Amino acid sequence: MFGDLFEEDYSSVSNNQYGKGKKLKNKALEPPAPREFTNLSGIRNQGGTCYLNSLLQTLHFTPEFREALFSLGPEELGFLEDKDKPDAKVRIIPLQLQRLFAQLLLLDQEAASTVELTNSFGWTSDEEMRQHDVQELNRILFSALETSLVGTSGHDLINRLYHGTIVNQVVCNECKNISEKQEDFLDLTVAVKNVSGLEDALWNMYVEEEVFDYDNLYHCGTCDRLVKAAKSAKLRKLPPFLTVSLLRFNFDFVKCERYKETSSYTFPLRINLKPFCEQSELDDLEYIYDLFSVIIHKGGCYGGHYHVYIKDVDHLGNWQFKQEERKPDVNLKTLQNEEEIDDPLVILQAVILQEENNLISVDQLGQKLLKKMGISWNKKYRKYHGPLRKLLEFWEGDMVLSVAKHVPAGLHIYQTLDGDELSLCEIDIADGEDIFVWNGMEVGGVQIETGIDCEPLLLNILHLESSGEGKKRGRLIESPHVFPANAEVGTVFTAAAIPAGIILVNSAGSADEESWTAVPEEDMKKTFREQGLRNGSSILVQPPNSEDRSVLPKEGKWMNGMNEIDWIQVKNLCQLESEEKQVKISATVHTVVFDIRIKAIKELKLMKELAENSCLRPIDRNGKLLCPVPDGSTLKEAEVKMGSSLGLCLGKAPTSSQLFLFFAWGTNIQPGTEMEVIVEETLSVKECLKIMLEKSCLPGDAWHLRKMDWCYEAGEPLCGEDATLQELRICSGDTLLLIEGKLPLPGFLKVPIWWYRPRGHSGHWESQDQPCTSSQGNGWRAASTQGAPGHVPAEVSLVYLGDLDISEDAALVDLKSQARALTPSSELAVPAPALLRAWTVESRRPGRLLRTDRQRLKEYKLGRRPEICLEPLQEEEQLGPQDVLLRTQMRIPEERAYAPAVDLVWDTSRGWTTGSLRQRVADFYSLPVEKIEIAKYFPEKFEWLPISSWNQQITKRKKKKKQDTLQGAPYYLKDGDTIGVKNLLVDDSDDFSTARDDAEKEKQELLPRGKRDSQEVLCAQNSDVSSAGTPARPRGPEASLSIHVGSFR
Repeated sequence: MFGDLFEEDYSSVSNNQYGKGKKLKNKALEPPAPREFTNLSGIRNQGGTCYLNSLLQTLHFTPEFREALFSLGPEELGFLEDKDKPDAKVRIIPLQLQRLFAQLLLLDQEAASTVELTNSFGWTSDEEMRQHDVQELNRILFSALETSLVGTSGHDLINRLYHGTIVNQVVCNECKNISEKQEDFLDLTVAVKNVSGLEDALWNMYVEEEVFDYDNLYHCGTCDRLVKAAKSAKLRKLPPFLTVSLLRFNFDFVKCERYKETSSYTFPLRINLKPFCEQSELDDLEYIYDLFSVIIHKGGCYGGHYHVYIKDVDHLGNWQFKQEERKPDVNLKTLQNEEEIDDPLVILQAVILQEENNLISVDQLGQKLLKKMGISWNKKYRKYHGPLRKLLEFWEGDMVLSVAKHVPAGLHIYQTLDGDELSLCEIDIADGEDIFVWNGMEVGGVQIETGIDCEPLLLNILHLESSGEGKKRGRLIESPHVFPANAEVGTVFTAAAIPAGIILVNSAGSADEESWTAVPEEDMKKTFREQGLRNGSSILVQPPNSEDRSVLPKEGKWMNGMNEIDWIQVKNLCQLESEEKQVKISATVHTVVFDIRIKAIKELKLMKELAENSCLRPIDRNGKLLCPVPDGSTLKEAEVKMGSSLGLCLGKAPTSSQLFLFFAWGTNIQPGTEMEVIVEETLSVKECLKIMLEKSCLPGDAWHLRKMDWCYEAGEPLCGEDATLQELRICSGDTLLLIEGKLPLPGFLKVPIWWYRPRGHSGHWESQDQPCTSSQGNGWRAASTQGAPGHVPAEVSLVYLGDLDISEDAALVDLKSQARALTPSSELAVPAPALLRAWTVESRRPGRLLRTDRQRLKEYKLGRRPEICLEPLQEEEQLGPQDVLLRTQMRIPEERAYAPAVDLVWDTSRGWTTGSLRQRVADFYSLPVEKIEIAKYFPEKFEWLPISSWNQQITKRKKKKKQDTLQGAPYYLKDGDTIGVKNLLVDDSDDFSTARDDAEKEKQELLPRGKRDSQEVLCAQNSDVSSAGTPARPRGPEASLSIHVGSFR
């Protein structure tokens, strides 16, 4: 199942780990470093994958996730050895995760490699160097795992462990109608700005209400007018593992730049989520979460480093202090010769061993040490080890062994072990028992009570918050407190800081409601155990003669100020006239939906024929009709909440073998624009696509279906035209998206091909100018060059040629040969594929240079939706792996303009240093290196950043130069970049910019803020640019994170 798990992996050892340009000497023959004393294995960083490593370690140390993943065998996931077979269905991502986790558990190596895992993600080589947000990765990885495990016993792994739901409600102050919307989540996103900690953020989100009044009224559908209302949110379902994401990254709309919130943010080791939940009938322990993992980002919003703190719940590591090996008995002279004098314990041992009977008083020990060492204890060791007497002081009194057990309130001592002559079996010590070693009286100066009678109880104390003037507010405070079981109930007043009052105890009534009982005055002297309280019980404390009765018991039931809802609101949406538009139907959670529908038809005075051709559909907060509710289910089974609204609609509800689906065209879906269809679950994808195309009146058959994921984005396509919807686990209520274009066959790529000609460029194959206009005959279209300067740097000119369907195993030269057949004009034809230079297209600009013609497309890691542009050449070129292709332009003095661009090949085998590049440019133009200045052009900002040999930084302490690299900040130099060259013999100005640059910058400054924002969004989509900033901090292009997953059925 794990493939070559126990074979050594040296493929991940790269030159980047041992220095740029250095060759490894016999590194591939050396075994990996073994684990250290902690017995744990780390994960090797591939360059910028610290965010990935932090998340993987968290998942690895989650026992439920790890064991569930290991429970999936090869009969469900397949074998890694079969991944290249065309007919094999191998779920590579779960298998690679299994393999990585097994290496972390079993292999004796200091760090494991994630190269095979990231390869299974479909990541390119550049992706492993980019920094991403760990929250984004968490969502995308979970989505990829869900898709990979479809059809296996682990299909619900992510939902089972991490899925929760939130309910948003708006309550009308006039008619008390409740409009609600339920949202799913795999992680909770909480605010950081202007919030002191996690509990405050949760209180603001799930306890505080937003009031709609005055100029901000709410339109109530029941009242059909603007009314005052209150909006709130609650946690409806809690997952076993709660992931909380902090919004530390924000955007400053004044400065138009991103920033990171670095304020202090507190979070507890244990948190009780009961105050933030909608339902509270579960046991109190179900709402308590213990802190398990904290992923920390160190740095700014444009880069940094992730690391993680994780609780080792399975005790996989060795967390004891490393014991030094016992040294043989030696004298002081031997110690001095071996330079072991810095260890005070070894020194003291040597002094004591030289005394008669190995006994000496503490006072004499200090004198002996001074005499034999020539230096006192205080001068040598006191600073780091404290006073000598303190170091030798271990116990005051006898050593006592006691049995201790973990209870919800902490560690409690029960039984003291007496009788040194007895064995552990004779005193009934069980396997795995915890033994507490202490002096039998106190711990840390605090006396400790032992025994089962004083066992601590963790109770929840509820009381109304009081203001400074003694007035009571409506906010109910709940806080955990620990009491001995033999303490009197009256001690609760002291804990709640209330002199006297009324105590109400939750007497654990029915499952659907809580029952509360007031404690009589005469029972205040009874103990908590006598009152029947246990861990997790709740106690309500109110002052005497309280006027606020909203939280007092009424007829033995807990009241929260709102009468119990026992009705369902049904709206007439049948497009039939009726005296009533909506009615309230009395119901309970056990009422059958069919009965509610029949009662609604009668009370709305509609035709009886509707009983055979109507259904009830829930209405969300936005007024959208959801999937019809089955007639045969109860409200509880259909998850319909009491007091919610249902719409009575024409048409039958789907049967048990049918699916009710939403579908829409494209990816930019507006709310309410989805269409609906009822199909059989045994319908194939091809047949379902045909029905949806006919209903949406879309021409042609060049379409495919994608399922909308939980992020409301287009997910992976529904592959396999003959696969049924049931086999692909499509459920009622799912939304399918109609996307234009047919899916390529398995193992093939659909590659759009573009023609790339830098205008006014020197050194290229020449052809007559061809206008880039659309015509009916060829279907060409020119790419947008918005954001690129005019004739100053080389402009981007892309012309679309067409699409190629090509195998992933084909070589780059095969793609070039097939692309030559797409050119509709002989004037754009080239004699041979060797006279074409291939680039990837990233946001309508040339991106990565594809160098080797004989290399297979699969090995380039192009991803699932690659685009290629081809650039014609005058002669063949042979670029080595260390060569960088740059576009150089000589500045024309006194004209603020540049000559046409010329290709320059720079050998970086000696490093990406400023000096090396300047020397290469100087040799290319036959100028002295001290008589030139060079600068990199950033076309998205219309700015030039000088590349100076004086920008090497010198540290103050070590006086060593920091080796600069033009690959990193602030230049991010790569293939295809434009380098401006200035000849100081004829042009000694400091300016590299052109008149066109100034004009474009002025246009940006004159744009209104709203237009500027939309312009930046457009530029980000079309030209891969960022917002304009200063040239001191140009940043690398940002790219979205994605994981490719195959289709399984």
